[in-house]
Amino acid sequence: MTRPAKSPEPPAPQPSPALQAPQPSPAPRARSASRARSAGSADFPRPSAEEVAAAADRTIPDLLGPGLRVLFSGINPSLYSAATGHHFARPGNRFWPALHGAGFTDRLLHPSEQHLLPALGLGITNVVARATARADELSPAELIEGGALLTDRVRRNHPRHLAILGVTAYRAAFGRPKAKLGPQPDEIGGVGVWVLPNPSGLNAHFQLPALITEFRRLYEATA
Repeated sequence: MTRPAKSPEPPAPQPSPALQAPQPSPAPRARSASRARSAGSADFPRPSAEEVAAAADRTIPDLLGPGLRVLFSGINPSLYSAATGHHFARPGNRFWPALHGAGFTDRLLHPSEQHLLPALGLGITNVVARATARADELSPAELIEGGALLTDRVRRNHPRHLAILGVTAYRAAFGRPKAKLGPQPDEIGGVGVWVLPNPSGLNAHFQLPALITEFRRLYEATA
């Protein structure tokens, strides 16, 4: 006896889309190593804009040592340098290339290698210690006070030569309105003085070849 065919069962009700469990979003792809390092090398990461802005009025320790051949004095640290803790660290500053091009170092040093300079007889300080975005933010009174403090610093450490990076700052800090680049007739703290151009990238009057020429004059005079 043939059984009657079963009628098809109605389909099971599907849950409303609003009641379905949310599906996890795919995990974001990690940046490649090369892209992750684009903001700065692993050894010397670049500070963020916030870190640079927060470095206003910060100071950087002087780089001193006994028996220095030349003590280089900047005007004052940039915000970028203060954020990193390294002298002349702002991208575009030509101090390190000029130092190497003139013969003071046998290779181009990175600002993070500044600790190597005293062994080469070189040191770094500043006329004014506090960091600013631009050197022209310093008042005449600050420069004069900074000149007096630099004189005391030179007298205590007695390098063979003092090189001040910036003729305008030198004129203001030491009351020498007619001073020019090169060796100066007056000593500071009992030490001979040489004025070099400001190596900041903001100084458009001196491109790197001209800076190297001026630095080399000092190198040859102090060899």
